[in-house]
Amino acid sequence: MEVADKIYKSGVDLMEFPQNLAMMLAQNEDKFSNLPVYQEIKNGEYEPLTWSQFITDISLIQDYLVSTGFKPGDHLAILSANRQEMLELELAVMAMGGSVVPIFSGYDAEKADTLVNFCDAEYVAVADDIQLNKISVPDKFKNIIHFEKVSRPARNLIHFEEILSSGSDHKLLGSHMDKQAVCLMMYTSGTMGKPKLVQLTHENILSQQAAMKVLWNLKSTDRFLSYLPWHHSFGGIFEKYSAICSGAVLSLENSFGKNVDQMISNWDKVKPTVFFSVPRIYQALTTLMGQNPEIEKLIFHDELRFVFTAAASLPQHISDIFEKKNIPVYEGWGLTETSPCCTVTNPALPRKPGIVGNPIPGVSLKLSEEDEIFVKGLNVMSGYYHNMEATEKVLLKDGWFCTGDVGEINETGLKLISRIDRIFKLTNAEKVIPTEIENILYRDCAYMSHVYVAGSGKDYPVVLVFPNKAMFKETPDPSQLMEGCKCPNNLDEYFSCLKNCLVNWNGSIDAKYSRLKKARILDYELSIENEELTPSMKLAPNVVGRVFESEIESLYQSEDDQPKPVYIINIE
Repeated sequence: MEVADKIYKSGVDLMEFPQNLAMMLAQNEDKFSNLPVYQEIKNGEYEPLTWSQFITDISLIQDYLVSTGFKPGDHLAILSANRQEMLELELAVMAMGGSVVPIFSGYDAEKADTLVNFCDAEYVAVADDIQLNKISVPDKFKNIIHFEKVSRPARNLIHFEEILSSGSDHKLLGSHMDKQAVCLMMYTSGTMGKPKLVQLTHENILSQQAAMKVLWNLKSTDRFLSYLPWHHSFGGIFEKYSAICSGAVLSLENSFGKNVDQMISNWDKVKPTVFFSVPRIYQALTTLMGQNPEIEKLIFHDELRFVFTAAASLPQHISDIFEKKNIPVYEGWGLTETSPCCTVTNPALPRKPGIVGNPIPGVSLKLSEEDEIFVKGLNVMSGYYHNMEATEKVLLKDGWFCTGDVGEINETGLKLISRIDRIFKLTNAEKVIPTEIENILYRDCAYMSHVYVAGSGKDYPVVLVFPNKAMFKETPDPSQLMEGCKCPNNLDEYFSCLKNCLVNWNGSIDAKYSRLKKARILDYELSIENEELTPSMKLAPNVVGRVFESEIESLYQSEDDQPKPVYIINIE
C-alpha cells in the first residue's frame, strides 16, 4: 500500500481492460469458445453451457429486443431468482447499451411494483406467475419476458424460449458502447424513504475485474459454486463477473444457500476451486465438518484454492479452520456504490478483527476529519437514479465518494469501526459504537444469529439477541465455542448460558459507559423478505430498530411491567 498526502492506494498498477461488456464477451468467446461458462442442475445433474452457445443465445436475445424497438438507454427490470435465462438476458441488454435492474424476487407485490415503476423500466422479465402477479399494470410495458409458463393474460407477454427460437444469430451488438454508459442499476438495501438506485457503468464493473485479475489470477480452469443473489452487488457484480470475465465456470447452487446439506451435495459435484460467501454459510459448513470427517474431506478437496468472505466479519475460529488446511481466506469491503469491492486482505498476513485489507489496484482511500472513509476510483458509481439530493450528499465535486463508514488505517490495512448513522450518544453525552459491541458478541457465540445494540438518548446500552436455533439441534465443534459454553439445547438453556457470556464480554469492553446493562432474547427469525436483513444477510439496523422498538423500550422498564415469558437478562 502506498501513502501520499494521507491518501492510500495500491502499489500495483491497474491493468488495461476492455472498453465495455460487449468487447469482454467477444474476447472471451474467441478464447474459450468450447469451454463451459455456466452450469445449473437440470434433471438432477449439472448441465454445462459453452461460451459458444452462451454468446449465440445472447445475440438472439439482442436480435429480438431490437425488433421490439429496444434502444441504448432503455431499462429492463428483472424479478427472478438466479437462473440461466436471467444471466443471458442481463448480459444481452447490458452489452447492447441498455440498463438492467435486478429486483429481489422475495418482495411482496406492493414493494416489487413500486421498484419496477421507480426505475422507469420499458421492459420487464419475470420468472413465473408469482412474479408477474406483482406487476399492477402489465400493459404499460413494451414487453414482459417470462422464463416459465404463465397463466395471466397480457398483450405483451413472450416466453424466453420463443425469443431463442425466433431471432437470427449475429455478432454481438454494442462493441462501440461508451465505457461510461450506465449498464446496471441496483437498489441499496435497508434504506428508508425514497429508494436509492445505484447507477453503474461498464467501466465501473470492468475496472474492478481488471484489479482482481492482478490479485487473484483467476483462470478458465477455476470453478465457482454460486448461491449469492444477483440482485445484490456481492453476488450480482463481484462474484458473477469474477467468474465470467476470467473465463471460469459459474455453477449455480440451486438451494441458494438455504439448505446446507444440498449445498454440500452440489459442492461434491462441482468441486469449486474458489468460493464466495457470507459468514453464516461458513459457520454452517464448519459445524457439519466438525461432526463428519467425510464432509470435511469433501470440502477441502485438492483443487480448492481460496475462499472469500464479506458483508460481516468472519469469526476467527472459522477462518482458522480453513487456514489450518492451507486454504487462504480473503476478506473484502465495499458498497454497491463502489461496484462493490474497495479493499481485500492479504492472507499471508495474520487476520485481525475488523481489518478488511488494503485498496485494490485503481482505488484510493482517505479519511475525513470525522474518520469517515472516502473512496475514489474508476469503481465509483455515476450517481443515484432520480435522486440528485442523495447523490450530491455522497459524491463530492473532486471525485471522492463518502461511504458513510467510519474507519482507521494503519500498516495492516483498513479497519472498519461503524456506520456513521449507527453511532449514538447516551444521556451523559458519551458516544457508543454499537457495531464494535455487536462484533464482539457475534464473533464469539455460535448460538447468535444476529445481535442489535441500542441506547440512543438512554442511560445505558442494551442488546437484542436473535438466536441461531438451528444450533440447538447440532453437536457443535468445540473449536467454535467459547470456553465454558454449556451447549444449550433450547431457549431456556440459552437464557441461562448467555448471562455468564454477557458478563465476560462486558469485561472486555474498556469504556464502562459502553457496557451492556440488559439483553433480551427474541424467539424470532429475521428475514430478507421483511427487509430486516440485507441480501448479504447483514442486519438492517434502521428496519430492526423500528420493528422492535417496543422490545427495546422494554429493557428500560421495570421487570414487573413485563409480560411472561420474556427472556430478559440483567447483566449488571
